[in-house]
Amino acid sequence: MGMKRLSLHVDLDSFITATAAEKEYMVQMRPSSTFFKDGVKRLLRNKVAAISFFVIVLTTLLSIFLPMIWPYDYDQQIGVQPGKMVDASFNNLRPFEYGKTELTRIEDGESVFPHVFGTDSAGRDYFIRVAYGTRISLAVGFFASIIVLIIGMTIGSIAGYFGGKVDLIIMRFVDIIYSLPDMLMVILLASILRVALGGLLEGTVLEKIGSNILSLFIVFAVLYRVSMARLIRGQILSLREQEYILAARASGARGNWIIRKHLIPNSISVVIISTALQIPNAIFTESYLSFLGLGVNAPMPSLGSLASDALNGITSYPYRLVIPAVVISLIVLSLNLLGDGLRDAFDPKLNG
Repeated sequence: MGMKRLSLHVDLDSFITATAAEKEYMVQMRPSSTFFKDGVKRLLRNKVAAISFFVIVLTTLLSIFLPMIWPYDYDQQIGVQPGKMVDASFNNLRPFEYGKTELTRIEDGESVFPHVFGTDSAGRDYFIRVAYGTRISLAVGFFASIIVLIIGMTIGSIAGYFGGKVDLIIMRFVDIIYSLPDMLMVILLASILRVALGGLLEGTVLEKIGSNILSLFIVFAVLYRVSMARLIRGQILSLREQEYILAARASGARGNWIIRKHLIPNSISVVIISTALQIPNAIFTESYLSFLGLGVNAPMPSLGSLASDALNGITSYPYRLVIPAVVISLIVLSLNLLGDGLRDAFDPKLNG
């Protein structure tokens, strides 16, 4: 017995295998996760932001796929048939009304697809024009925000990382641009590009959109990148003095590598939030410019141009103004609420 006590061998009989419940109690570790996964979980727990996200996704998908299956086109004048007289009964139809020829076809037993939102003064199906207008407004908003993101992030990263004279020159240039009135710049650029481009857009994808939207993109690239550049610069200035940045510099890492691998990934929360809040701003800007006649070229519709055209018959057909106005409000409100939810989910300062 004494020899067994003094033995260096482990007595296996003294150990009892732990049960599953005891192991679960002792091991208090959660599954591994990432910053992005944690942010998505927090975003989905925010019911308002989650609903807004699904509204945006649903609206985008409908604007993309509905025109593919809809029997009418956005520029199709239904009452105008080749070799036949123009049927004016298709002009200014109210929702779910039919023209004379369609009523005749229905009496003959044919099935005719209804005009859900009626038709406009030119006899074009209003529903498909609203769908196309939503597609144009969303596309302008997303592409303009991407342009602002790329240019603003590049300029802000360079100014914040290198500092000194580089930062001084870039930020003074940014301050000068910030003082320019955006509406005046859009009007001037639209007038200049209309003359300068002339027939260069003919036969291209941009012909239907027109030079006005190109001027809008240029204005966003020149003016609206200022706020993004300032935000990124502020983040870079606070991050470049961290120990891991100093270690990267000491190991011989180049500036562009440090920006791409360390500084921008650690500023991603600000980038996501700013981009999400920039999209409704771009959509709203495109809408009121189209309302003023500085948007897409006719007959291509956008939500702003549809609202502008509806003013001519606002007393007789007020729903033509209400429908695009409601769609614009729904999109902008959903994007703003989604941006607030992204800020709450991805801003580490708000999450302790």
